Amino acid sequence: MINAKTSKVLCKHPGINCTCQLKTADLIDKVRVSVVSGSWQLTEMLEFNACPSQKTCSECKRLGCSWDARENRCVVSTDTCKRKVNCDEIISTPSRNVTLQRSKPMIITSIKPAWISTLGKSEVLVIGENFTGSNILMEISGTSSCKPDEISVTKVLNHTHMKFCLPPSRKEVKSVCIKESGFQCSHPVPLHYVSLPKCSEIFPNITWRSGGRNIIIHGRYLNITDSVLIVDEMEQTLIHFTCHTNSVECNFTTPAIKPEKMMKMAAIVLTIEERHVPCIKLQYDPDPEFIHYELTTDLEPDLELKIHKKNDSLNISRSEIEIFLSHVVNKELVNITFTVQNISNTEDRSIIHSRAKNSGIKIDRSSVKVYVKVGNFVHEVPNETHGYVYLYILFLIIPIVIVAAVLVTQRKSKQLNRKLSAHLELLECEIRKEIREGFVELQMEKLDVVNNFGTIPFLDYKHFVLRTFFPEPGGNPFIFIEDSSALLSRSPSQKDESITELSKLICNKKFLVTLIHTLEKQKTFSVRDRCLFASFLTIALQTNLVYLTDILEVLTRDLMDQSSNAQPKLMLRRTESVVEKLLTNWMSVCLSGFLRETVGEPFYLLVTTLNQRMIKGPVDVITCKALYTLNEDWLLWQVTEFNTVALNVVFENIQENEGEGTTQNIQVNALDCDTIGQAKEKILQAFLNKNGALYGLQLSEMGLALQSGVYMKELLDVDSSSVILEDGIIKLNTIGHYEISDGATIKVFKKEETIISGCSDEEYSDNYCHLILPDSEAAKDTQSAKHKGKQKFKVKEMYLTKLLSTKVAVHSVVEKLFRSIWTLPNNKAPIAIKYFFDFLDTQAENKKITDPDVVHIWKTNSLPLRFWVNILKNPQFVFDIKKTPHIDGCLSVIAQAFMDAFSVSEQQLGKEAPTNKLLYAKDIPLYKEEVKAFYKAIKELPPLSTSEIEDFLTQESKKHENEFSEAVALKKIYQYIARYFDEILNKLEKERGLEEAQQQLLNIKSLVEEKKNCKWIKECTDS
Repeated sequence: MINAKTSKVLCKHPGINCTCQLKTADLIDKVRVSVVSGSWQLTEMLEFNACPSQKTCSECKRLGCSWDARENRCVVSTDTCKRKVNCDEIISTPSRNVTLQRSKPMIITSIKPAWISTLGKSEVLVIGENFTGSNILMEISGTSSCKPDEISVTKVLNHTHMKFCLPPSRKEVKSVCIKESGFQCSHPVPLHYVSLPKCSEIFPNITWRSGGRNIIIHGRYLNITDSVLIVDEMEQTLIHFTCHTNSVECNFTTPAIKPEKMMKMAAIVLTIEERHVPCIKLQYDPDPEFIHYELTTDLEPDLELKIHKKNDSLNISRSEIEIFLSHVVNKELVNITFTVQNISNTEDRSIIHSRAKNSGIKIDRSSVKVYVKVGNFVHEVPNETHGYVYLYILFLIIPIVIVAAVLVTQRKSKQLNRKLSAHLELLECEIRKEIREGFVELQMEKLDVVNNFGTIPFLDYKHFVLRTFFPEPGGNPFIFIEDSSALLSRSPSQKDESITELSKLICNKKFLVTLIHTLEKQKTFSVRDRCLFASFLTIALQTNLVYLTDILEVLTRDLMDQSSNAQPKLMLRRTESVVEKLLTNWMSVCLSGFLRETVGEPFYLLVTTLNQRMIKGPVDVITCKALYTLNEDWLLWQVTEFNTVALNVVFENIQENEGEGTTQNIQVNALDCDTIGQAKEKILQAFLNKNGALYGLQLSEMGLALQSGVYMKELLDVDSSSVILEDGIIKLNTIGHYEISDGATIKVFKKEETIISGCSDEEYSDNYCHLILPDSEAAKDTQSAKHKGKQKFKVKEMYLTKLLSTKVAVHSVVEKLFRSIWTLPNNKAPIAIKYFFDFLDTQAENKKITDPDVVHIWKTNSLPLRFWVNILKNPQFVFDIKKTPHIDGCLSVIAQAFMDAFSVSEQQLGKEAPTNKLLYAKDIPLYKEEVKAFYKAIKELPPLSTSEIEDFLTQESKKHENEFSEAVALKKIYQYIARYFDEILNKLEKERGLEEAQQQLLNIKSLVEEKKNCKWIKECTDS
């Protein structure tokens, strides 16, 4: 045991005996108790309250407690009004049932303050007569309590003055009297408990930086405040003052703020009983700006002084302005005070008119100085003659400057026109060249289809399901994969009884539907929770797809009942309910075989074709932008000129690729703008295409060297020869950087050790660049000897033809993929699609929906939107490949065209339409006709019998038995049940026919809690 405050060890036992005896003095602080066994430690914090055990006042004070003189007992000092009691002055209190009469009764003449807030008052002064005796109490009576409150005196100053601490109370007028304990109470006086003070406005609400302006606060109960604070924007107090004289008004003078502070607003805060009540904001503007003055001395017997001030928002009144003039008479300084008569305003300035009596002494204007004082701001006003001199000089200079500027401008304009004409000719030639090259490339472009891509790297069913069920990063979906070895070794007795009972309970259809609807009504059951719950439920019922399909039907009908009254076309469009995510999962499970057997090959062919098309042109390794792309956002329009370089690559013999027929010398085409890392990728891909097998090294283990006779030079993305730009950014080395020409010999070797020098082979930080240079370097790079100092003209729109050429290159693959999805092989639709489309048609008939567009949209939202688009945009869900950001951008364009084909509305595309829409605009009408024929063909197929559907679902369930851990999924489901257990139980009580399910749920909860307790006891026993 350790004192938590002083870290003093109070008790320590190394053996089994855990008994500790502590002294009373050790129980005044918090005590930390720790039980340690090996690496296991249990810690508990104990807090002792020793105050009630003290019997005398002196012992009570020694422990830091408070002595209640009325109750004659020791208590914890937690009251609002804390006070120190002198134990020597405590005397025994007579019986409360006996009321004695004093010879000289106590009299209250006044209470200061007599008005306090509902927070109480820590110090109230009571003035009166005959304040003698011991144990003096104040009795407070009011309507908020049936029994009067008695408060002990805080301090007796003398026979006529005492101090009390008043506790918080409700807003009312109370009756107050004082008495000596056991004696009759004095004549009562009123005490007012009122609301907290509040400000309504301040006038004026603006001041200048030098301060000194008088401000009036208007409000209510201002007189009960302890103080008023003026704080700046950093919450530092500028001044504080009191407002005890008036309850509705309070005056103060604004403080000055330091010149270095750029604050514009100050806050007025009322403090009452250490509580801060915001009042109102006070605006700070710059000090007023006085421009010049005009002095008139020939108006006998007065002197007239006009001061010009720049207009501002301060709204200074004449009573706030003080003006005085000083001049020298016989070497003595004479001051004259002026009285402000009025203030006139113009558009840009204000004129302050003031007068003073002329004493008859002649004023020497050369010695005159005029001062204006506004609050704390004192300013010497300049004479008007100085300003006029400057104006005269300015008027003389301006014409000279204008003439000189016109002459220089005419000369520069002629020079600029000559340069501009030459530059426009160069730009015209450059644009013609770029447009012609783009046109030729577009006309000569051929279909770029990969003929041989090897074995398709399909993911197995388990990983496909987990990636589609849990697409968001984070978490650990692999916990749902069943370990086959653990499954064989597990005995039936090891099964968790609570999980077994929960598995039986969710097979109660009415209970499961009620559970889902109850969860969806909870405000904290987010969209992410709905998706996770649907995925957990699908895994838990993976081996019972017939029952899962029945639940899907019920929930879909319920969703239609919710949506049909408003906008039925929006049904299944978003993932905002459990059934929508459940439908996505159900489609993934039922169409996994169709996806693998029919759509998988054209889909993989599309991804491979896009990759090969992209690497035919420059690709910026930092931003992943490429010259050949389908997405304008990923277009590398800043591309420099590039050339193809044929490399003779020699592979070093390694154990992994010493098989028969392995080619060791291969010719590989690379670009002179490729980085060394990009060249490695192309070399490895060429080896795979040539030999049909992978080279035995990973990209990070592989090194390249330029061979020239016996000379070998290792090629690296970053080395000592790398170009470092002005802002410290390193430009990655390329094939062109090493001046590698056609036919050069490149040797592939295995690195002895992997050395990371600032960045990895695949990912680079912002300190590196490749093809897209920083803005500061881009202009320098385009100015070369080749252009004779002229900057090459480049705009993004010149390269939009690259989007069209890429579309032409992959067009046949895209159409093959689309038609593999919406064509019926052998005039037979997948059972899952036929079943669910017929279900939607039946529901539309039942609800008497005659608009064909509604059913078309339902089918589109359930199949293409909820399943196929998710697959098309995420090939890593189906194949064991890595999706690059650039491929993701291209697939997004294809997926958008795919969804446009299913749309019932006509596209209205104009000149400003995005290129992603325009790219497939001419193809969409043909695709729409094919989609309508697809929907029509499915509808005309003979309806499926119940046995056919159940046989299909049963076979799918048996295919994947023991692949997922249903117990883990059920535990996840129970976590949601436990979170909203009370709400679910209340719903079950209201529903008829769920009494047995209610008892089962309570039984499951008791089993779970029993298991937790047993687990905790077992851990304690083992330790």
